[in-house]
Amino acid sequence: MILGSRDPAKARGLVPGADVRAIDLGDSATIAALASALAGEGITLDALVNNAAISMRGFDAKVAERTLAINLLGTLQVTAALAPRVADGGTIVMVSSGMGELSVLRPPARGRVEHAASLTEVEALAAEFVAGVRAGNHEAAGWPSSAYSVSKALLNGATRVLARELADRRIRVNAVCPGWVRTDLGGPHAPRDVSEGVASIVATVLEPRATSGWFRDGQPIGW
Repeated sequence: MILGSRDPAKARGLVPGADVRAIDLGDSATIAALASALAGEGITLDALVNNAAISMRGFDAKVAERTLAINLLGTLQVTAALAPRVADGGTIVMVSSGMGELSVLRPPARGRVEHAASLTEVEALAAEFVAGVRAGNHEAAGWPSSAYSVSKALLNGATRVLARELADRRIRVNAVCPGWVRTDLGGPHAPRDVSEGVASIVATVLEPRATSGWFRDGQPIGW
């Protein structure tokens, strides 16, 4: 198992036997370096789990831009860089959130996210949201005042696009909601412990057939 972390020294020992590598979704050079290293070592991945995310306090254009840069754009950059290392017939899992359900969006944003046909379109919607927050008119376009929710809703949209794009390699691309978990991001009052969240993610990794789906605790849920 390869474990990517912004702080490899801190991550070592979290997963016994894991090969810890440096990567920061906010730093394109680290993403490229990891992809290059894996290619140089001839490493093939059976599964790629995109788990990194941030949730910032407050809400303004800077928060929106930073949140989308990490949770969506950084994740897509990692996926693009590492997808060539994923074995044909492997799996890619996006760790999403119930806060990214389509119900958090209103028209016209909801329909545009639900029917996004390309990653270019998903990324354009992200830029539009940030611009709307900066201009103060994002709610009129159907976006909520939650950068985290928008980042996860767009990640779900990207999951569906990638599932189509990678279908010819039989790579299953799914999203998972691990629930509200007691982590640095989830906080100490979250109802789920880490083992429960991990079990939900692992169940999605091991899902043998589905692609373009969203799962919680091994069961499909609606977008």
